[in-house]
Amino acid sequence: MRFYRPKLEKMTDVVITLRIMPESPDTDLKAIEEKAKIFIAEYGGEVGKVEIQPVAFGIKSLNLIFVSNEDIGSTDKLEQNVASIEGVNSVEVTDVRRAVG
Repeated sequence: MRFYRPKLEKMTDVVITLRIMPESPDTDLKAIEEKAKIFIAEYGGEVGKVEIQPVAFGIKSLNLIFVSNEDIGSTDKLEQNVASIEGVNSVEVTDVRRAVG
């Protein structure tokens, strides 16, 4: 007699975009980037791309695009950690997509 075993679906990777807004135009984005990368690594992610985009009045956002495993779950704790970095005004996840391939 054979028993039916359902095939467990493997969780996949997701690509997450984290948008970090500095407190002022004079804020050192490179320093924020380095500290944020440490928090992302602790979260289980790996930064693949860094973008700096103009917003308004000389302020630029720092966008960190990284890959993480879907089963890690919520990014709330990561966002809180990054928001605690000196010079950071706000942090938000602007995009989450399943990695293809």
